Amino acid sequence: MNLSILIVIYIVTALLLAIYAGNTWLLTALFLKHRHTSPHSLPKEREEELPLVTVQLPIFNEALVVERLIDAVARLDYPAHLLQIQILDDSTDETTEIALAKVIEHRRRGVNIELLHRSDRTNFKAGALKYGLETASGEFIVIFDADFVPEPDFLKQTIPYLVADPRLGFVQTRWGHLNRDYSLLTATQALALDGHFMVEQTARNRCGLMLNFNGTAGVWRRTCIENAGGWQGDTISEDFDLSYRALLAGWHCLYLPEVVAPAEVPPQLAAFKRQQFRWAKGSIQCLKKLGWQVCRAPLPWPVKLEALIHLSGYLAHPLMVILAVITPILMLSGGTRQLHFPLIYLSLLSLGPPLMYAVAQMALFPARWRQHYKVMPMLIFLGSGIALSNTRAVLEALLGVGNVFRRTPKFNVTSTADQWQSSAYRLPVDGLALGELTLSLYSLVTAGLAALNGNLFAVPFILLYTFGFGYVGLLGVWEARQVKKLKVERSTFTVQRSNVQPVNIQH
Repeated sequence: MNLSILIVIYIVTALLLAIYAGNTWLLTALFLKHRHTSPHSLPKEREEELPLVTVQLPIFNEALVVERLIDAVARLDYPAHLLQIQILDDSTDETTEIALAKVIEHRRRGVNIELLHRSDRTNFKAGALKYGLETASGEFIVIFDADFVPEPDFLKQTIPYLVADPRLGFVQTRWGHLNRDYSLLTATQALALDGHFMVEQTARNRCGLMLNFNGTAGVWRRTCIENAGGWQGDTISEDFDLSYRALLAGWHCLYLPEVVAPAEVPPQLAAFKRQQFRWAKGSIQCLKKLGWQVCRAPLPWPVKLEALIHLSGYLAHPLMVILAVITPILMLSGGTRQLHFPLIYLSLLSLGPPLMYAVAQMALFPARWRQHYKVMPMLIFLGSGIALSNTRAVLEALLGVGNVFRRTPKFNVTSTADQWQSSAYRLPVDGLALGELTLSLYSLVTAGLAALNGNLFAVPFILLYTFGFGYVGLLGVWEARQVKKLKVERSTFTVQRSNVQPVNIQH
């Protein structure tokens, strides 16, 4: 490839990454400006004015957590005659029997709860939600995924806002973390989620920017769902899709960071990568589907621009891979000496995400924010390390490859004594681990070349790829070895027990 073309690709890639990094600075600044200026206060409401509410629980093979979920929803503090609970079950394992037993138990206590089982997964979660809506009696629809454990006052903290404002289409609440301290991986994910839910979502909502529904722990006005075109299965981010269609149709949204719905974050790296893969692919599918509608919408141009950045956010991962691959080529060919571009100043923009996560922890945990923030280096490695996997997701979305919704397995692990390694839901090691380890070695060589060529300012940034790809690749291999080791230990224990001779005790 012509050297000048590589230089152009390098500069364009760096500029695009700078836009996404710079947007983090912008959202952090907007959060700091508006964090104490929320115009919303919880409306007062009399019990005789409370509306009918339907709680939908879409599940698929969730045997380890479905009982916890159903019990939590059955404890919601809301008049029983105004509450309907639907378990939207697409399961193919023992989850259905477990859930049905819970349904019978709670129906005996007077809870209006039912299980709706589909024999196929047409349109996956979107299809299940649409199916449940056909028999839903509620004016408002509440959605909880299987890994959530809502507090009893959830409805009383959210429904009044929708009753008070007929233009309000949906309400989103903040995710909490049941197993933040389970491992380094779960602590790192919790830090990332806190940044999104505390800073990004708050800033977007309070500044009149477009906000996405996060798929769970939220409430929809039924008429809004129907008016916006209903749940559609042409993307695997049905939540992102419907929320943007609703906003483009003129509905309003509300984000409530003070209302927290605790949930379990994936304790297995492969499960986390699957979750990120789905989010990455689904958001780019939404960009393809709705990007032009956003451009044509009668909205201020800053709102449109921010929405496009939001929809396309996962494009940052293939851009990172491109930089990782072409940087050593430029160094070996002398291309870096021809770069007359202040890339060092763009690199400073990359400090935006660490700042955002620090601000989120300070806002959430003023007295002990450092305790949670200390895993920030691991978040940097994790964020860069999953770039290869998410690049594949983005390419599948852009090329229109498949549309399969692969669930994130839940393991019901909340304490360090709990194990996911022995679960039937555990995932095999990601096949991209070899590619990640190869990119790690490739980046290490690149860092060495940068040091030898006098490009010392580039070495720290290149090493981020080295450690990031290496961390994700090695962690995936290590988790696979742990599972294998546990299998061997259990099989050995079983053999030993079978060789034990019965003891004949004589009196």
